[in-house]
Amino acid sequence: MTQATSQPTTQPIVLHRPEQRSAAVEGSQRWSVAEVEALFDLPFNDLLFRAQTTHRQHFDANTVQLSTLLSIKTGGCPEDCGYCPQAARYDTGVTSQALLPLDEVLAAAKSAQSLGATRFCMGAAWRGPKQRDLEPVLDMVKAVKALGLETCATLGMLKEGQAEQLRDAGLDYYNHNLDTAPEFYGDIISTRDYQDRLDTLERVRDAGMHVCCGGIVGLGESRTQRAGLIAQLANMEPPPESVPINNLVQVEGTPLHGTETLDPFEFVRTIAVARITMPGSYVRLSAGRQEMGEAIQSLCFLAGANSIFYGDKLLTTGNPESEMDRALMNKLGMRPELA
Repeated sequence: MTQATSQPTTQPIVLHRPEQRSAAVEGSQRWSVAEVEALFDLPFNDLLFRAQTTHRQHFDANTVQLSTLLSIKTGGCPEDCGYCPQAARYDTGVTSQALLPLDEVLAAAKSAQSLGATRFCMGAAWRGPKQRDLEPVLDMVKAVKALGLETCATLGMLKEGQAEQLRDAGLDYYNHNLDTAPEFYGDIISTRDYQDRLDTLERVRDAGMHVCCGGIVGLGESRTQRAGLIAQLANMEPPPESVPINNLVQVEGTPLHGTETLDPFEFVRTIAVARITMPGSYVRLSAGRQEMGEAIQSLCFLAGANSIFYGDKLLTTGNPESEMDRALMNKLGMRPELA
Protein backbone atom coordinates (compact mmCIF):
# COMPACT_ATOMS: atom_id res chain seq x y z
CA MET A 1 0.00 0.00 0.00
CA THR A 2 1.16 3.56 -0.59
CA GLN A 3 2.40 5.63 2.28
CA ALA A 4 -0.15 8.20 3.44
CA THR A 5 0.72 11.79 4.15
CA SER A 6 1.02 12.19 7.91
CA GLN A 7 1.96 14.60 10.65
CA PRO A 8 4.99 14.04 12.88
CA THR A 9 4.14 12.04 15.99
CA THR A 10 5.40 14.78 18.28
CA GLN A 11 3.22 17.53 16.85
CA PRO A 12 0.25 18.36 19.12
CA ILE A 13 -3.19 18.09 17.56
CA VAL A 14 -5.39 21.02 18.51
CA LEU A 15 -9.08 20.17 18.48
CA HIS A 16 -10.98 23.19 19.69
CA ARG A 17 -14.06 22.52 21.76
CA PRO A 18 -15.74 25.79 22.68
CA GLU A 19 -17.50 25.87 26.05
CA GLN A 20 -16.99 22.16 26.68
CA ARG A 21 -13.58 21.57 28.21
CA SER A 22 -13.70 19.02 31.01
CA ALA A 23 -11.89 19.84 34.23
CA ALA A 24 -10.49 16.30 34.21
CA VAL A 25 -8.51 16.95 31.03
CA GLU A 26 -7.53 20.58 31.55
CA GLY A 27 -3.82 21.18 31.75
CA SER A 28 -2.82 17.83 30.27
CA GLN A 29 0.87 17.56 29.63
CA ARG A 30 2.42 17.17 26.19
CA TRP A 31 3.70 13.64 25.61
CA SER A 32 6.58 12.87 23.28
CA VAL A 33 6.70 9.44 21.68
CA ALA A 34 9.87 8.71 23.67
CA GLU A 35 8.10 9.55 26.94
CA VAL A 36 5.15 7.30 26.08
CA GLU A 37 7.49 4.48 25.07
CA ALA A 38 9.28 4.85 28.41
CA LEU A 39 5.95 4.10 30.11
CA PHE A 40 5.58 0.95 27.99
CA ASP A 41 9.07 -0.09 29.14
CA LEU A 42 8.30 0.10 32.87
CA PRO A 43 8.22 -3.14 34.88
CA PHE A 44 4.70 -4.54 34.57
CA ASN A 45 3.81 -4.16 38.25
CA ASP A 46 5.11 -0.59 38.37
CA LEU A 47 3.16 0.32 35.25
CA LEU A 48 -0.10 -1.12 36.59
CA PHE A 49 0.39 0.53 39.98
CA ARG A 50 0.88 3.91 38.34
CA ALA A 51 -2.10 3.39 36.03
CA GLN A 52 -4.41 2.28 38.85
CA THR A 53 -3.30 5.19 41.01
CA THR A 54 -4.04 7.62 38.18
CA HIS A 55 -7.38 5.95 37.54
CA ARG A 56 -8.52 6.34 41.14
CA GLN A 57 -7.73 10.05 41.04
CA HIS A 58 -10.34 10.59 38.32
CA PHE A 59 -12.88 7.75 38.43
CA ASP A 60 -14.59 5.27 40.71
CA ALA A 61 -12.27 2.29 40.30
CA ASN A 62 -15.11 -0.23 40.48
CA THR A 63 -17.54 1.11 37.87
CA VAL A 64 -17.67 0.35 34.17
CA GLN A 65 -19.47 2.41 31.52
CA LEU A 66 -21.51 0.15 29.21
CA SER A 67 -21.94 1.01 25.53
CA THR A 68 -23.71 -1.02 22.86
CA LEU A 69 -22.73 -0.81 19.19
CA LEU A 70 -25.13 -1.55 16.33
CA SER A 71 -24.20 -1.76 12.67
CA ILE A 72 -26.95 0.25 10.99
CA LYS A 73 -25.40 -0.14 7.53
CA THR A 74 -23.17 -3.17 6.98
CA GLY A 75 -20.65 -3.93 4.22
CA GLY A 76 -19.90 -2.44 0.83
CA CYS A 77 -17.40 0.16 2.07
CA PRO A 78 -15.15 1.56 -0.71
CA GLU A 79 -12.15 2.03 1.61
CA ASP A 80 -9.22 -0.42 1.76
CA CYS A 81 -8.57 -0.60 5.54
CA GLY A 82 -6.46 -3.72 5.84
CA TYR A 83 -8.22 -4.93 8.98
CA CYS A 84 -11.83 -4.46 7.92
CA PRO A 85 -14.15 -7.23 6.68
CA GLN A 86 -16.66 -4.61 5.50
CA ALA A 87 -14.42 -3.38 2.67
CA ALA A 88 -16.11 -4.25 -0.61
CA ARG A 89 -12.80 -5.22 -2.24
CA TYR A 90 -12.14 -8.12 0.18
CA ASP A 91 -13.82 -11.52 0.07
CA THR A 92 -14.76 -11.97 3.72
CA GLY A 93 -18.31 -13.26 3.49
CA VAL A 94 -19.73 -9.88 4.56
CA THR A 95 -22.28 -8.68 2.04
CA SER A 96 -23.48 -5.15 1.50
CA GLN A 97 -26.76 -4.44 3.26
CA ALA A 98 -29.14 -1.52 3.18
CA LEU A 99 -29.54 0.95 6.03
CA LEU A 100 -31.61 -0.55 8.83
CA PRO A 101 -35.13 0.85 9.25
CA LEU A 102 -35.79 3.14 12.19
CA ASP A 103 -37.99 0.65 14.05
CA GLU A 104 -35.23 -1.99 14.10
CA VAL A 105 -32.69 0.50 15.39
CA LEU A 106 -35.08 1.70 18.08
CA ALA A 107 -35.85 -1.88 19.15
CA ALA A 108 -32.13 -2.62 19.46
CA ALA A 109 -31.61 0.55 21.50
CA LYS A 110 -34.45 -0.37 23.88
CA SER A 111 -32.99 -3.86 24.31
CA ALA A 112 -29.53 -2.45 25.05
CA GLN A 113 -31.01 -0.05 27.59
CA SER A 114 -32.91 -2.85 29.31
CA LEU A 115 -29.61 -4.75 29.73
CA GLY A 116 -27.92 -1.77 31.38
CA ALA A 117 -26.20 0.07 28.53
CA THR A 118 -26.12 3.84 28.95
CA ARG A 119 -24.73 4.71 25.50
CA PHE A 120 -25.96 3.47 22.12
CA CYS A 121 -23.56 3.69 19.20
CA MET A 122 -24.61 3.44 15.56
CA GLY A 123 -22.06 2.50 12.91
CA ALA A 124 -22.35 2.67 9.12
CA ALA A 125 -19.84 1.31 6.59
CA TRP A 126 -19.45 4.47 4.55
CA ARG A 127 -16.42 6.46 3.47
CA GLY A 128 -18.59 9.36 4.56
CA PRO A 129 -22.34 9.97 4.50
CA LYS A 130 -24.04 11.72 1.60
CA GLN A 131 -26.81 14.06 2.66
CA ARG A 132 -29.45 11.52 1.60
CA ASP A 133 -27.72 8.98 3.85
CA LEU A 134 -27.51 11.37 6.77
CA GLU A 135 -31.21 12.29 6.88
CA PRO A 136 -32.49 8.90 8.17
CA VAL A 137 -29.57 8.70 10.60
CA LEU A 138 -30.64 12.03 12.10
CA ASP A 139 -34.05 10.49 12.77
CA MET A 140 -32.35 7.53 14.46
CA VAL A 141 -30.31 9.81 16.68
CA LYS A 142 -33.41 11.76 17.72
CA ALA A 143 -35.35 8.56 18.52
CA VAL A 144 -32.53 6.97 20.54
CA LYS A 145 -31.87 10.21 22.41
CA ALA A 146 -35.55 10.36 23.34
CA LEU A 147 -35.12 7.06 25.23
CA GLY A 148 -32.69 8.76 27.61
CA LEU A 149 -29.59 7.05 26.22
CA GLU A 150 -26.36 8.79 25.30
CA THR A 151 -25.96 8.69 21.54
CA CYS A 152 -22.87 7.97 19.46
CA ALA A 153 -22.33 7.48 15.74
CA THR A 154 -19.49 6.44 13.48
CA LEU A 155 -20.31 7.21 9.86
CA GLY A 156 -16.91 7.90 8.33
CA MET A 157 -15.57 11.28 7.28
CA LEU A 158 -17.85 14.27 7.77
CA LYS A 159 -18.26 17.18 5.38
CA GLU A 160 -18.75 20.79 6.40
CA GLY A 161 -22.08 21.25 8.19
CA GLN A 162 -22.76 17.56 8.85
CA ALA A 163 -21.40 17.57 12.41
CA GLU A 164 -23.73 20.46 13.23
CA GLN A 165 -26.70 18.51 11.88
CA LEU A 166 -25.79 15.52 14.04
CA ARG A 167 -25.36 17.77 17.07
CA ASP A 168 -28.75 19.39 16.52
CA ALA A 169 -30.37 15.95 16.27
CA GLY A 170 -28.99 15.13 19.74
CA LEU A 171 -25.75 13.26 19.04
CA ASP A 172 -23.49 13.25 22.10
CA TYR A 173 -20.38 11.49 20.74
CA TYR A 174 -18.86 11.02 17.31
CA ASN A 175 -16.43 8.14 16.85
CA HIS A 176 -13.57 8.48 14.38
CA ASN A 177 -10.49 6.43 15.25
CA LEU A 178 -6.94 7.35 14.31
CA ASP A 179 -6.30 3.59 13.98
CA THR A 180 -2.51 3.69 14.38
CA ALA A 181 0.56 5.95 14.41
CA PRO A 182 0.92 8.46 11.56
CA GLU A 183 4.03 6.85 10.11
CA PHE A 184 2.38 3.39 10.00
CA TYR A 185 -1.01 4.57 8.75
CA GLY A 186 -0.17 4.26 5.06
CA ASP A 187 0.75 0.60 5.54
CA ILE A 188 -2.82 -0.09 6.69
CA ILE A 189 -4.96 2.29 4.61
CA SER A 190 -4.28 3.99 1.27
CA THR A 191 -7.71 5.35 0.29
CA ARG A 192 -7.45 8.30 2.71
CA ASP A 193 -4.71 9.89 4.75
CA TYR A 194 -4.16 10.89 8.34
CA GLN A 195 -5.16 14.48 7.77
CA ASP A 196 -8.60 13.33 6.60
CA ARG A 197 -9.05 11.80 10.04
CA LEU A 198 -7.94 14.97 11.80
CA ASP A 199 -10.22 17.15 9.67
CA THR A 200 -13.31 15.17 10.70
CA LEU A 201 -12.28 15.28 14.37
CA GLU A 202 -11.86 19.05 14.11
CA ARG A 203 -15.37 19.39 12.69
CA VAL A 204 -16.76 17.32 15.56
CA ARG A 205 -15.02 19.53 18.12
CA ASP A 206 -16.06 22.73 16.41
CA ALA A 207 -19.68 21.53 16.53
CA GLY A 208 -19.37 21.10 20.30
CA MET A 209 -19.75 17.31 20.43
CA HIS A 210 -17.71 14.84 22.46
CA VAL A 211 -14.97 12.94 20.65
CA CYS A 212 -14.68 9.16 20.73
CA CYS A 213 -11.29 8.35 19.22
CA GLY A 214 -8.86 5.49 19.71
CA GLY A 215 -7.09 2.90 17.65
CA ILE A 216 -6.24 -0.69 16.90
CA VAL A 217 -3.22 -2.61 18.15
CA GLY A 218 -1.93 -5.89 16.77
CA LEU A 219 -1.73 -4.58 13.20
CA GLY A 220 1.94 -5.53 12.96
CA GLU A 221 3.10 -2.22 14.40
CA SER A 222 6.15 -1.85 16.63
CA ARG A 223 5.98 -0.78 20.27
CA THR A 224 7.32 2.61 19.20
CA GLN A 225 4.40 2.92 16.78
CA ARG A 226 1.96 1.93 19.53
CA ALA A 227 3.51 4.69 21.60
CA GLY A 228 3.08 7.02 18.63
CA LEU A 229 -0.65 6.28 18.50
CA ILE A 230 -1.07 6.98 22.22
CA ALA A 231 0.95 10.19 21.93
CA GLN A 232 -1.27 11.41 19.11
CA LEU A 233 -4.41 10.77 21.17
CA ALA A 234 -3.03 12.19 24.42
CA ASN A 235 -1.79 15.37 22.71
CA MET A 236 -5.19 16.32 21.34
CA GLU A 237 -6.49 19.50 22.97
CA PRO A 238 -8.42 18.28 24.84
CA PRO A 239 -7.89 14.50 24.66
CA PRO A 240 -10.87 12.42 23.51
CA GLU A 241 -13.53 11.91 26.17
CA SER A 242 -13.76 8.28 25.08
CA VAL A 243 -10.78 6.20 23.89
CA PRO A 244 -11.61 2.78 22.44
CA ILE A 245 -8.60 0.45 22.32
CA ASN A 246 -9.17 -2.41 19.87
CA ASN A 247 -7.15 -5.60 19.64
CA LEU A 248 -7.13 -6.71 16.00
CA VAL A 249 -9.73 -9.38 15.25
CA GLN A 250 -8.27 -11.16 12.25
CA VAL A 251 -10.79 -11.97 9.56
CA GLU A 252 -9.94 -14.32 6.71
CA GLY A 253 -9.91 -12.46 3.41
CA THR A 254 -8.50 -9.21 4.82
CA PRO A 255 -4.84 -8.30 4.15
CA LEU A 256 -4.00 -8.44 7.86
CA HIS A 257 -5.25 -11.99 8.30
CA GLY A 258 -2.26 -14.02 9.46
CA THR A 259 -0.53 -11.12 11.21
CA GLU A 260 1.42 -12.19 14.30
CA THR A 261 -0.90 -11.98 17.30
CA LEU A 262 -0.11 -9.30 19.87
CA ASP A 263 1.01 -10.65 23.22
CA PRO A 264 -1.89 -10.14 25.67
CA PHE A 265 0.34 -8.48 28.26
CA GLU A 266 1.38 -5.93 25.64
CA PHE A 267 -2.32 -5.15 25.20
CA VAL A 268 -2.65 -4.64 28.97
CA ARG A 269 0.36 -2.33 28.84
CA THR A 270 -1.37 -0.33 26.10
CA ILE A 271 -4.44 0.13 28.30
CA ALA A 272 -2.27 1.23 31.23
CA VAL A 273 -0.33 3.73 29.13
CA ALA A 274 -3.58 5.14 27.72
CA ARG A 275 -4.89 5.61 31.26
CA ILE A 276 -1.74 7.39 32.47
CA THR A 277 -1.53 9.73 29.49
CA MET A 278 -5.28 10.43 29.31
CA PRO A 279 -6.34 10.43 32.96
CA GLY A 280 -9.74 12.06 32.46
CA SER A 281 -10.85 9.95 29.48
CA TYR A 282 -12.92 6.80 29.44
CA VAL A 283 -10.67 4.01 28.17
CA ARG A 284 -12.78 1.38 26.47
CA LEU A 285 -12.06 -2.30 25.89
CA SER A 286 -13.41 -2.75 22.38
CA ALA A 287 -12.81 -5.33 19.64
CA GLY A 288 -10.93 -8.46 20.61
CA ARG A 289 -12.38 -8.94 24.09
CA GLN A 290 -13.88 -12.29 23.09
CA GLU A 291 -10.41 -13.73 22.58
CA MET A 292 -8.91 -12.32 25.79
CA GLY A 293 -10.54 -14.41 28.48
CA GLU A 294 -11.49 -13.23 31.95
CA ALA A 295 -7.95 -12.98 33.38
CA ILE A 296 -6.63 -10.56 30.75
CA GLN A 297 -9.83 -8.50 30.81
CA SER A 298 -9.48 -8.24 34.59
CA LEU A 299 -5.91 -7.01 34.22
CA CYS A 300 -7.18 -4.41 31.76
CA PHE A 301 -9.65 -3.13 34.36
CA LEU A 302 -6.81 -3.00 36.88
CA ALA A 303 -4.80 -1.06 34.29
CA GLY A 304 -7.52 1.59 34.08
CA ALA A 305 -10.06 0.45 31.49
CA ASN A 306 -13.48 1.67 32.60
CA SER A 307 -15.72 1.20 29.58
CA ILE A 308 -16.69 -1.77 27.42
CA PHE A 309 -18.75 -2.49 24.36
CA TYR A 310 -21.60 -4.56 25.74
CA GLY A 311 -23.56 -7.05 23.68
CA ASP A 312 -23.00 -10.03 21.39
CA LYS A 313 -21.61 -8.29 18.29
CA LEU A 314 -19.36 -5.39 17.30
CA LEU A 315 -20.44 -4.41 13.80
CA THR A 316 -19.49 -7.76 12.19
CA THR A 317 -17.27 -9.49 14.78
CA GLY A 318 -18.18 -11.34 17.95
CA ASN A 319 -18.20 -9.88 21.45
CA PRO A 320 -18.75 -11.48 24.87
CA GLU A 321 -22.43 -11.86 25.65
CA SER A 322 -23.93 -9.51 28.20
CA GLU A 323 -24.51 -12.36 30.67
CA MET A 324 -20.81 -13.23 30.60
CA ASP A 325 -19.90 -9.59 31.15
CA ARG A 326 -22.25 -9.37 34.11
CA ALA A 327 -20.78 -12.55 35.59
CA LEU A 328 -17.23 -11.19 35.29
CA MET A 329 -18.19 -7.87 36.84
CA ASN A 330 -19.80 -9.73 39.74
CA LYS A 331 -16.60 -11.76 40.27
CA LEU A 332 -14.58 -8.54 40.37
CA GLY A 333 -17.03 -6.62 42.53
CA MET A 334 -17.55 -4.10 39.73
CA ARG A 335 -20.81 -2.48 38.73
CA PRO A 336 -22.18 -0.63 35.69
CA GLU A 337 -21.91 3.13 35.71
CA LEU A 338 -25.35 4.65 36.00
CA ALA A 339 -26.66 7.06 33.39
